[in-house]
Amino acid sequence: MDHEQAAIFADYAPHPYFCELTRERGDDQGVPELVRARLARIGVEALRARATLAETDLIDLGITFTVYSDATAIDRILPFDCIPRIITPSEWRTIETGAIQRVTALNAFLHDIYHDAKIIRDGIIPADLVFGNANFRPEMRDFAVRHGTYVHVCGIDIIRDEAGDFRILEDNARTPSGVSYVIENRHLMLRAFPDLMSGVKLRPVDDYGRRLRAAMTEIAPGEVPDPQVVLLSPGIYNSAYFEHVFLAREMGVPLVQGSDLTVENDRVYMRTTTGLCRVHTIYRRLNDDFLDPEVFRPESMLGVPGLIRAWRAGNVALANAVGTGVADDKAVYAYMPRIIRYYLGEEPIIENVQTNICREPEGLAYTLEHLHELVIKPVGESGGYGITIGPRASKAELESARAAILDDPAQWISQPMIALSVAPTLAEEGIGPRHLDLRPFVVTGRDSWVLPGGLTRVAMKRGSLIVNSSQGGGSKDTWVLAGGN
Repeated sequence: MDHEQAAIFADYAPHPYFCELTRERGDDQGVPELVRARLARIGVEALRARATLAETDLIDLGITFTVYSDATAIDRILPFDCIPRIITPSEWRTIETGAIQRVTALNAFLHDIYHDAKIIRDGIIPADLVFGNANFRPEMRDFAVRHGTYVHVCGIDIIRDEAGDFRILEDNARTPSGVSYVIENRHLMLRAFPDLMSGVKLRPVDDYGRRLRAAMTEIAPGEVPDPQVVLLSPGIYNSAYFEHVFLAREMGVPLVQGSDLTVENDRVYMRTTTGLCRVHTIYRRLNDDFLDPEVFRPESMLGVPGLIRAWRAGNVALANAVGTGVADDKAVYAYMPRIIRYYLGEEPIIENVQTNICREPEGLAYTLEHLHELVIKPVGESGGYGITIGPRASKAELESARAAILDDPAQWISQPMIALSVAPTLAEEGIGPRHLDLRPFVVTGRDSWVLPGGLTRVAMKRGSLIVNSSQGGGSKDTWVLAGGN
């Protein structure tokens, strides 16, 4: 490390955590060293000034989300960190193949549970875990979806442990969000930090919209040469509305709300200024409960009456399919290694984090005995809510967690506290290590494709393990190095 680097990284101490920018990897092509040198030449104060301008850019572009738990419920930008995350070609091959394997197994599982339920009859997974799941939709029984694809867009949350090994933390098989930041973060880096990127060959991220539209076209019913695809949004008050606008533009399709659609003769139409236009595929960013008031919540004003009827008649396709929430349940997650072996006859390419299922006597006993060592998670929550981090919890918090688990064990899982990998992040004190994860996005129509990189979320607070945007997390541009076999 030369003098400039030594100065800017003087207080950067990632140990004992794995750091991709300081840990040498066989096929990193010298890019981490190059980036460190360039950061040193720019200097912390100039980095900070440019980062401030970049965040102003995000506000001007309207790249925001809403935190409803905040009393103000105002739109916020996702804090952007200007120091990129670097993934090598061999690391990306592991992520890519592991993510595709995961989605393939998820789709096989969903097809099975809504048809013959062989996995339950064979004793691989408990029946009540599936049929008693709030996200199981009886309306999907014996309904075949095109290409056997239920999960058309999947966001898989991946972490690295202290050895640098990847581990899958969570599956998001309903309406995963965040892909717009992957693309916008790259644009932001190109505008604000071209000197960091100069000459570095990266896998591109701009193909997402085309790939997503192609998948939506592949699942359209019938033999329509140019099927009409739309993106269905709950509207401007949804926390991810910016992303809905962004993706509709990237795909080149209309952005609609429930009131823009109508069902006639079991076919879906879009209201336009020139009359009704037939719709063939709906990429919906609306939860199951609100999709169709005839089937789910009768009071829903966001959905389309008759939509499920039209879908079951084979006249429209929905992505993601109804009922996929069973597959990303945190309790089902614990069975994913067995699910992969059962349907694919393969070992998981990326392992789960070890998970104790409190609904099972052994998992419950172990969790209660080791409460102070474990991370306790409710199976029905997302966004980092309801989590108790045992090693960092007070006695009162641990007792509260114990009481909640004993009150309803089936609603809880526990996992060991993983020493999450870190990355250099521009903080108030300079460049410091912050914990992070990765959410690659898998798009599946007939086949699966993975967006190179994904959303890197970073815990902006020193020592925090919570990377969720709703709780103060930020994001980084994720560089997947081009090259390699």
